[in-house]
Amino acid sequence: MSKTRETILEIDLGALEHNYHFMRSKINGDIKFMAVVKAFAYGNDATKIAKKLSKLGVDYFAVAYVDEGVALRKGGIEKPILVLHPQSINFEKIIENCLEPSIYSEFVLREFIKTAEQLDQKNYPIHLKLNTYLNRLGFSEDDLEKVFTKLATTDSIKITGVFSHLAASEDWKEREFTLQQLNLFRKLAFTITEKLGYQPLLHLSNTSAIINYPEAAFHMVRSGIGLYGFGNDPEIDKQLKPIGTLKTIISQIHHLKEGATVGYNRAFKVTEDTKMATIPIGHADGINRQYGNGRAGVYVNGKYAPIIGNVCMDMIMINISGIECEEGDEVIIFGGPQHVTKFAYNGNTISYEVITEHFTTC
Repeated sequence: MSKTRETILEIDLGALEHNYHFMRSKINGDIKFMAVVKAFAYGNDATKIAKKLSKLGVDYFAVAYVDEGVALRKGGIEKPILVLHPQSINFEKIIENCLEPSIYSEFVLREFIKTAEQLDQKNYPIHLKLNTYLNRLGFSEDDLEKVFTKLATTDSIKITGVFSHLAASEDWKEREFTLQQLNLFRKLAFTITEKLGYQPLLHLSNTSAIINYPEAAFHMVRSGIGLYGFGNDPEIDKQLKPIGTLKTIISQIHHLKEGATVGYNRAFKVTEDTKMATIPIGHADGINRQYGNGRAGVYVNGKYAPIIGNVCMDMIMINISGIECEEGDEVIIFGGPQHVTKFAYNGNTISYEVITEHFTTC
């Protein structure tokens, strides 16, 4: 990778390919693979990521919101796209762009049927979301009778998929709970399939479940974080490759004497002569205030440089004492010498948050 002259996120599509093949190797060949590309493909570039994954053989994509699916369609993605959290105001857009909605409540079911009928749809594909103790979105077991009563009144929609989401598939301490979720999903899916008289696609597994619960694969699995290089397990992380490297440059170098202070609220006080650099990235770019005051750092010419003082909106100050460097030199926020998991740990957060929060230009 070339040296940067500005703040950029470099995306390694070769690493993405490696991660896809690793995740694919954990399931049988006849099981479909859904790639989750919500939130700009976890802070990367959803269209470029989806194009690469389409060529690699991914069967389905998933996004959180309708506009994300529309953007993929405009970018040339033709594979089926599931919208995980659609809002009723966007139902016409769903149909106009051949997206498949998650139907998770009576209100959403009623409103989507109304839209589908107004647009003269027949058997429009939907995915029924079940609540299996995560208690976020989805129909409970007690709701199913009402669902089928409503479905009996229309031929405008057809259940293509039935799915749910696991709460703690990466946590072995919660194995009993995960198995309860799995068993409830299996029970409800059987009931739904019998009522329908045909077999919809069943999908439950997320990245950690693909690895830890092969019995939960059913007809399709969903992988998000694993594709981007993180497995929620140190041993799995060793076999994956983070696809993103966030880089910036040194804007200015200061030589500070004892007694000087740095940044807002004078949060860092110089106790000995210090060489300090300012870099053009801050909490507006997702590098939040919790990383300041020595809790995290970056890499300059391969050497660790702690963040000093408070993180500013679009600037961070770092201690480069003892590091040979000049203004304009490259700085690695994460990627390369700094694994995202380590950076996240230092900020008391998780890799998901770190990689999805930055909004730099790819």
